Amino acid sequence: MAYYSDELIEEIRSGNDIVDVISGYVRLTKKGSTYFGLCPFHNEKTPSFSVSPNKQMYYCFGCGAGGNVITFLMEYENYTFPEALEVLANRIGVELPKQELSAEQKRASDKKARLLEANKEAAKYFYTLLRSERGSRAHEYFKNRGLSEKTLQKFGLGYSDKYSDDLYRYLRTKGYEDELLKDSGLVSIDEQRGGYDKFWNRAMFPIMDVRGKVIGFGGRVMGDGEPKYLNSPETMIFDKSRNLYGLNFARTTKKHQILLCEGYMDVIALHQAGFDNAVAALGTAFTPGHANLLKRYTKEVYLTFDSDGAGIRAAKRAIPILKEAGITAKVINMKPYKDPDEFIKALGAEEYEKRIEQAENSFLFEIRLLSEEYDLKDPAGKTEFANETAKKLLQFSEELERDNYIEAIADKYGMGFENLRKLVYHFGTQGLTGSEPRQKKSREKPQKEDGMKQSQRLLLTWLIEDTRLFELIEEYLGAEDFTEDIYQKTAQILFEQYHRDGKVNPAQIINLFGEEDQSEIASLFHARIAKVETKADREKALKETILRVKQNSIREHSKHLDPTDMAGLQKIIADKKQLEKLEKTNISIP
Repeated sequence: MAYYSDELIEEIRSGNDIVDVISGYVRLTKKGSTYFGLCPFHNEKTPSFSVSPNKQMYYCFGCGAGGNVITFLMEYENYTFPEALEVLANRIGVELPKQELSAEQKRASDKKARLLEANKEAAKYFYTLLRSERGSRAHEYFKNRGLSEKTLQKFGLGYSDKYSDDLYRYLRTKGYEDELLKDSGLVSIDEQRGGYDKFWNRAMFPIMDVRGKVIGFGGRVMGDGEPKYLNSPETMIFDKSRNLYGLNFARTTKKHQILLCEGYMDVIALHQAGFDNAVAALGTAFTPGHANLLKRYTKEVYLTFDSDGAGIRAAKRAIPILKEAGITAKVINMKPYKDPDEFIKALGAEEYEKRIEQAENSFLFEIRLLSEEYDLKDPAGKTEFANETAKKLLQFSEELERDNYIEAIADKYGMGFENLRKLVYHFGTQGLTGSEPRQKKSREKPQKEDGMKQSQRLLLTWLIEDTRLFELIEEYLGAEDFTEDIYQKTAQILFEQYHRDGKVNPAQIINLFGEEDQSEIASLFHARIAKVETKADREKALKETILRVKQNSIREHSKHLDPTDMAGLQKIIADKKQLEKLEKTNISIP
């Protein structure tokens, strides 16, 4: 990856006003000194997405997304840092230094670019053929499947000719050599047969990455040939386990969930019906790579797999993968129809929307499938089912969540809440996770820590909103008094900026942290400050916050003090005296 100096990064960031950039994606309305709009990162009806021209930062009070103008492009467009920087540099006419590549890196980069060009050229050719006399059969096939011309155009659908070397000959005329075509997955090269196409006489589905670049194809045979569906092999630009069909469209949906389907036609039918949040795995089982890709765009996935045995097994495999990635899963019931395409043709989009609203919690779906393995009319069968269910319930470490599931299952299967709860506790005490005694012990501390974190966030927010407070606050505490590691680093940079420049630049600070920390850094500068009526109330609130932070700092430093550390002991004594002084002093805000 290219290296860019901090000075150049800051020049590009500060040259792009965040309100101007985000206005190109989100409709913003000014309220006071801040702009608000509907968050592009989660579904909401009341605007909680704020953009501050003063801080040059955005922050959503609903989902916690936040950062500066560079972070926004990375999140919204799924750009890497260099890609986002390049877009913003071009926007203000700044030329980035060229990246020095080794000979091997340059060869790989050039080859990748050529493969993408070849795939794009093939997609254009297939698209043109579909609209010619030669593609009439495939065109009729798509029409019979209920697809409109607008949908054919949106997904770039096409046709591969019945002659098995048609695309090969076409791409050769465009200057692509055999070696590259072989590596593209579009063509096979044989000493006896020469070049021949992977896809021929098929309705073609271009596969695009999240940025809309063609990386592969799927093809459905016209007639009785085998296999019925054929996908591109994996290549330098196509990894089936890390791409999802339709995600280039679904990533910008305003809906709060992603619909995960099994096939191309399901995705296309759903998009045509107005469900622009549908995607599908590419002729392979759902993988952790797919889940991690989805995690960038959603926290909730609704499985809309086929309602037959194979579809149910696929759903059962996908659920734990989604859970592992931190994604909530639900299951849509499409019975009596096989898949979303059939369902929508029969009952329409409104009925499918109802099925989305009625989607089954994934854990309850698993329990329902488990119940079908036992004869619940037989006491022995019902007992076995209760035992297996109790063991499964131990996966919930939070007592309240576990009890909610126990209640739902007990009601549905007539087990009795207390009976099932005792059974869960019984298995928990046998060494499995989730037993009640451990649970009670671990819940009190986070509330205390959260309160202290909030106090530290409040101070950081106050400091960037009114830099006059630095001199007032510094009399009583410094960066070392922020006990949370990331808060302390942030405070240290803020104090350094103030002493060096006489002002602070919170948007610049975000670039000093890794991607995983940037939203949290943004949250430090967007703590909700309660509205106070008078200057005296504000001064009282500030004093109380400083006291809390300082008391916590003394407590934490005392806890970890080495008994032989005389300097540390003297510092704590001095801090306590300072604290006593603050308790007796009325703070006066300039």
